[in-house]
Amino acid sequence: MRFPFRTPIGREFDAVGFGLNAVDHLILMPEYPTFDTKTRLIEHVQSAGGQAASAMAGLQRLGLKTAYAGRFGSDAEGQFGLATLRDAGVNVERVEMIEGARTQIAFIVIDARNGERTIFWERDERLAYSAEEAPAGFAARGRVLHLDAHDPPACARVAQGARAAGTVVSADIDNIYAGLPELLPLIDILISSKEFPRRLTGIDDERAALLAVKARMGTNALVGMTLGERGALIFHEGQFIAASAFPVPGGCRDTTGAGDAFHAGFLYGMLQGEEIEACLTLGCAVAALKCRSLGARAGLPAAPELFNFLSGEGETS
Repeated sequence: MRFPFRTPIGREFDAVGFGLNAVDHLILMPEYPTFDTKTRLIEHVQSAGGQAASAMAGLQRLGLKTAYAGRFGSDAEGQFGLATLRDAGVNVERVEMIEGARTQIAFIVIDARNGERTIFWERDERLAYSAEEAPAGFAARGRVLHLDAHDPPACARVAQGARAAGTVVSADIDNIYAGLPELLPLIDILISSKEFPRRLTGIDDERAALLAVKARMGTNALVGMTLGERGALIFHEGQFIAASAFPVPGGCRDTTGAGDAFHAGFLYGMLQGEEIEACLTLGCAVAALKCRSLGARAGLPAAPELFNFLSGEGETS
C-alpha cells in the first residue's frame, strides 16, 4: 500500500529530529532482582539514548543525512551525549547546552534471560521547551520531521512549520502530555508504543484503540504501534497492516531503544520510496538488529548489513 503523501526532494537533510536525548546507565542482571536482596551484576555500560536523537543516529547509520535539535545539560553526561551524535555524523547546529541543567538520565535494569528492561529516569525541567522557544525554520530543512512529543506546544510549533514547508511529520509517542490534543492533528505518521493508544483512549483492545486514535488525527494520517516481539501494526485506509518481528541474531541482549530503531528503519524505507508493508519490514529488521547489543545505538546497522540480514546472507553477530 502506498503512502498518502509524498516526501519533498531537494532538502538539506533527509530527516530532522526534535525531542529527547538521554544518557542511559545500563545494568545487565542475571534476572530482575527481588526486593531486599543483593545480586552481582553481569555488566554495566553508559550509552546515549533518547527517542528523537536515537532515531536520527539510526538513519545516519543507514546512510541518510540527518539533523537533531534538542537540549543537553552542561554536565559531563551532556558532553558525552552531544559527542555521540557528532561522532555519528548527525548535524547538531540547533542543539542547545543549558548552563546548570542536568542532562536527562536513565538507569535501566536488563534481565539477561530475555533482554527485557525496567527504566528509572529523570528529566531536568530546565531542558523543556516552551512553544516560543521551538527551533524556528528547523522542520523546513528536512524531508521528514520526527518528534517524540515530550513538549507538545513546542512540538506543535515545529510541526506547523513542517506543514507550511511540505515536510512530512512523524511522531513516536509513549505517554500523555499537556497540549497533546493540539499536536495530534498535525502528525502524518504516528507509530506509538503499544501502551499509548490505551492510555490516550481508555480502550484495551489494540485495534479498537488505534481506530479511536485515528479519529483524533488528520484524514490521511497513518496510525500504528510497535508490539515488541509481536512486531508492529498499522491502520490505514480502512485496513490493518501487520508485520512480524524478526528473531534477534544471537538472542536478544537488550530491548532498550528498539522502538527508536524501528522508526529509523520505517522512515528509511519511506524516504527510499518503499510502500508501507516494506517500511514495516525494514522497521522490524532494524529493531531486531539493535537488540543484539546493550544500549539504544550500539547494534544499529548500516544499510549493507541490514540488507544482508533481510536476504539471509552474511553474519550479524
